[in-house]
Amino acid sequence: VQLVESGGGLVQAGGSLRLSCAASGGTFSRYTMGWFRRAPGKERSFVSTIKWMGVTDYASSVKGRFTISRDNAKNTVYLQMNNLKPEDTAIYYCAAMVRPGDPGSGNEYTYWGQGTQVTVSS
Repeated sequence: VQLVESGGGLVQAGGSLRLSCAASGGTFSRYTMGWFRRAPGKERSFVSTIKWMGVTDYASSVKGRFTISRDNAKNTVYLQMNNLKPEDTAIYYCAAMVRPGDPGSGNEYTYWGQGTQVTVSS
């Protein structure tokens, strides 16, 4: 399974970005997909996840501002990010979980994308 993120960039605080993650290989529709991020000088952290049937979960820091969705026909998962804050600055990674596990734990994900940089200026 290959995952390719896109949509990152530089945006002012309060702005929006939409990240995309296109998957190839495997059976995308069966996977739980997640978004994680690594801020400068910090460890990777959970952002959001969506199960194959559409159940979603979010980190408390992004709840109400970010929305995860998926299009199984396009093998793509999205992360709509609104009201961005400088503390959202990070490299954002999408990941695929191919076996049951804790969707909030990065260790449970088998496949990872290369990441896309999101920078929010104040």
